[in-house]
Amino acid sequence: MQEAWRFLRPYFVPYRRGLLLGFGALAAKDVLAAALPIVIKWGVDTIGSRFHMATLLRFCLLLVFLAAIKGVFQYWMRVILIGISRDVEYDLRNDLFAHLLKLSPDFYARVRIGDVMARATNDLNAVRMMLGPGVMYWFETSLTFVLAVGVMASVDWRLTVLALTPAPLVSVAVFRFGRMIHVRFEQLQAMFSDITSRVQESLAGIRVLRAYVQEDADLARFQRLNRDYIAQSLRLARVSSLFLPLLQALVGLTFLIVLWVGGLGVMRGRITLGAFVMFTTYMAMLVWPMIALGWVINLVQRGLASLARIRELLDERPRIAAPANPKRVPARADLEFRDVSVIYPGGRALDRLNLVIRAGETVAIVGRTGSGKSTLVRLIPRLLDPDEGQVLLGGVDLREFDPAELRRLIGMVPQETLLFSATLAENIAFGVEEADRERIREVARLAGLEADLASFPQGLDTLIGERGLTLSGGQKQRTAIARAILRDPQILILDDALSSVDTLTEEHILSGLASLMRARTSILISHRVSTVRAADRIIVLEAGRIVEEGSHAELLAAGGYYADLYQKQLLEEELETA
Repeated sequence: MQEAWRFLRPYFVPYRRGLLLGFGALAAKDVLAAALPIVIKWGVDTIGSRFHMATLLRFCLLLVFLAAIKGVFQYWMRVILIGISRDVEYDLRNDLFAHLLKLSPDFYARVRIGDVMARATNDLNAVRMMLGPGVMYWFETSLTFVLAVGVMASVDWRLTVLALTPAPLVSVAVFRFGRMIHVRFEQLQAMFSDITSRVQESLAGIRVLRAYVQEDADLARFQRLNRDYIAQSLRLARVSSLFLPLLQALVGLTFLIVLWVGGLGVMRGRITLGAFVMFTTYMAMLVWPMIALGWVINLVQRGLASLARIRELLDERPRIAAPANPKRVPARADLEFRDVSVIYPGGRALDRLNLVIRAGETVAIVGRTGSGKSTLVRLIPRLLDPDEGQVLLGGVDLREFDPAELRRLIGMVPQETLLFSATLAENIAFGVEEADRERIREVARLAGLEADLASFPQGLDTLIGERGLTLSGGQKQRTAIARAILRDPQILILDDALSSVDTLTEEHILSGLASLMRARTSILISHRVSTVRAADRIIVLEAGRIVEEGSHAELLAAGGYYADLYQKQLLEEELETA
């Protein structure tokens, strides 16, 4: 609990004044609530000794006045404290999302997105319930208990001791049931993460599910997860359902003791009737704290379990971060890979690779699948850092730059094109503030989208589905190319970005990009010779090493992998036209 408070304390600091006002209203409400039984005692004793209608009227008006003022303080108590819990939730949610954006790609390679979503939604709500109703009612019931017991003890300490006899049993019950609730809720939240991940994966891969006729099998898996979730929820509900009746039984036992002993005290003249009525009124006031105690313990245990799951995400440290004193990124400079190795669990993707790409040069990279091409270009925007060696820009290690500043100079089209559920224009202008409409249209033309725009119902304003579901593979790739060149990058990276377009469209796009690529450093990855033949230099990778290097003509003359690839593709073209 102390560790959780140390973590949450900075979130409450900006709301110090609100907390003081909120807890001040809470204290005033509890004091007024504790004063009502005293007024009742006075009224009963006064009316019992000498009844006057005027006295009864003053007594009633005083009760109504105190109850009204108490209601005002109770209203503001809830508005302020529950409102602050919402503000803390807002701040915590923003910090969590900002932290998730900073984490390196390797984090998302090993953590399920559905699990992250569950923690950012369901778990955050449980934390908010702990910080709002949980904390508020904890202090309210504690203060009510202290005030009520204090007044009760001043009237008859023996009767008060008897009334508090079940308190040790309540403490034991709270401790035992609290631990069980905590453990079972942690298990429940983990199962909720599994369900969220299953839904997210199924919806993202809905076309694959349908293509392989796996709807029924996927539904069966989802139903099993739901049944397990229901079973775990019922186990938690059974614990909670035992907890509250147990507390109510202890409260009932307390009432029985007070009625018996207190009634005898009135009959023997040891306490007045008003004092006895006041005593029983306080006992009724203590019913809510005892019942609320179980509810609050439930909220706190759930909140602590969820907070631990959220902190697991916040404790993740990005492997790629800005240095304390980042150097300025040069706008135009040579790019050098010096003895670079990247090691994955399955082996080396790059093996002591050395390569220099001069500023303004167009370099193409080819090679078999798994040769390390995509790994090589992911090092440039620091989506990945080398395990050995250095990647330098202008002679400075990329790790000495702020990654955000470095990436602003780079336009990259990865193998897997990701588009958002927005208009075509918004997808092209992604990452560019206040993009000019005509410039968006121009880069769309350069990317080969001009003919497609004419067929779209609303042109650039056509809304495309999530992940570009309404576009073909080629249209998605061309949209991603347009997005990259709109940034006017100093380094342009096309990672197999033309694999989904036909050769005629490819030729049209490359001719449109030719003048653009001459003005900047360009890196092309492709399995097609037609894409890379015009490059200044062609690099052939094999098992993470450079095995061939030269121009198109030089590599054909060398008779290696590139020459074989060229001959195979020539044969394929001849067979297609035959």
